[in-house]
Amino acid sequence: MPPPAESEIEIVSDSKTDENLAPPNGNASDAAVVIADVFSASAYGNFQKLRKFVEEDGFPLSKPDGNGYYALQWASLNNYPDIAQYIIEHGGDVNAADNTRQMALHWAAVRGSAAVADVLLQNGARVEAADVNGYRAVHVAAQYGQTAFLNHIIIRHGADFDAPDNDGRSPLHWAAYKGFADTIRLLLFRDACQGRQDKEGCTPLHWAAIRGNVEACTVLVHAGTKKELLVKDKAGFTPGQLASDKGHRHVAFFLSNSQRIHGSPCEDKVCIGRLGKIGYAPILLVVIIILLVLFINSIIIAPNFTKVTAVVGLWGWTAVSLAIGTLLMFHRCSSKDPGFIKKSSGGSENHSDADDPLLNIDLNNSSIWTGNWSQLCPTCKIIRPVRSKHCPSCKHCVEQFDHHCPWISNCVGKRNKWDFFVFLCMATLTSFIAAVVAVQRMWTESPTVPSAGSWAHYMVVHHPGAIVFLAMDAICLLAGTALTIAQASQIARNITTNEVANAARYNYLRGPEGRFRNPYNHGCRKNCTDFLIHGYNNDDEIAWPSLQRVTNK
Repeated sequence: MPPPAESEIEIVSDSKTDENLAPPNGNASDAAVVIADVFSASAYGNFQKLRKFVEEDGFPLSKPDGNGYYALQWASLNNYPDIAQYIIEHGGDVNAADNTRQMALHWAAVRGSAAVADVLLQNGARVEAADVNGYRAVHVAAQYGQTAFLNHIIIRHGADFDAPDNDGRSPLHWAAYKGFADTIRLLLFRDACQGRQDKEGCTPLHWAAIRGNVEACTVLVHAGTKKELLVKDKAGFTPGQLASDKGHRHVAFFLSNSQRIHGSPCEDKVCIGRLGKIGYAPILLVVIIILLVLFINSIIIAPNFTKVTAVVGLWGWTAVSLAIGTLLMFHRCSSKDPGFIKKSSGGSENHSDADDPLLNIDLNNSSIWTGNWSQLCPTCKIIRPVRSKHCPSCKHCVEQFDHHCPWISNCVGKRNKWDFFVFLCMATLTSFIAAVVAVQRMWTESPTVPSAGSWAHYMVVHHPGAIVFLAMDAICLLAGTALTIAQASQIARNITTNEVANAARYNYLRGPEGRFRNPYNHGCRKNCTDFLIHGYNNDDEIAWPSLQRVTNK
């Protein structure tokens, strides 16, 4: 299925985005800039010349230029609220439309000119006005990824964020097609309909798959259900099939895997609620118990081995004691709340304006909100702290999310990371001591055996339990050592496993020059001290100047 025609997407003509006509800084004093009429004066924000053209030369502000564009549209595009107010007061029509029936509010949405939008709407502009394609300001904002502008007109002016255009496409369709994940999060946070099909039968997930937008697909899938994965367009294709057809293999694999998980035969039964959440924890528990039993019966008190010396016995029973402590820590970090963030009491449609979290939060002075739209969780309907993440397995947002560990069937986060690290340290130390004791007991056995090969054969025949224990213990020791070193390294740098794996996705992990820079790293000594004493590091204390706020992103 072909994508929408480019002309349907780029709703603003090239003349509007020409940098020679309207530079971002709007500097009218540049010698290369020629301001010859009210239109160029409005585009560049030159108030003095605009007043001269209107008050001295009598130029009308209600007439369009040769292309059918109005001075108010140019002022709106470049976010000059004072110019816009002046134009309106001197005859400019806030609802004047050009040849495509686009109005000044449409142009304001292209670059996210929220201040101008307020001026326009306070002076009678229609927030739901549509152009020839049925695009409203919300559609334009979604097409250009103007998330802050979109949120602003939704909160302040009641814009319909789920309105369809002439082809049945909502802002969510366009955000998914363009790959603006932040805009998708905002719309889903406000309960935009994810299952809406356009005239071609495509949902937002179809359009994200067509363009191969991995992050957009990820946000949509995690916030949705298996229904969206199985919806077919009018040509009979699911989102996964469209991604495969377009050659987006990573997206196709992700959607296929998600469909397989959602398509589990017991997904809607009690087994998902009970067995599905158990994970690999019972396997690990059984392995620990088997190793403990084998160590006691086949190493320490094995009748075929020589008598245990006092030193070997001391270390042997020390390993047993550590193994029991490991079991206790295993239970603790598996059952303990990792830092689940309480979900909102209901969807946004049940909230009054006074309850809107994005309206009441102080965006300029908040320990939670940093202007990063990825802080919105469309599933839990909360604004979460920066280092938090929604876990699809636990179906909760977890504060200081490290990773979801299937071997403990729980997330590792702010409240149980200390327990998890202690569990790893104890398990690794137990495996090491047990391995040393086992090797010592086996090496001193049968000194009359002439060669290593004969010795190994002898051990397999006469002490199979010891061989099985040593093999299993070696695997656990290698795995435990690797995990312990990795966790210790991350604790020393005050960074999580999730942040290490997805550093490129998080703006707060980049310095002003764009390179990786962890704002929470206070140095190895302080990082380790805070973690070992408090069990976590305080996110309110950052090591370099305040996180870059991207509220206008």
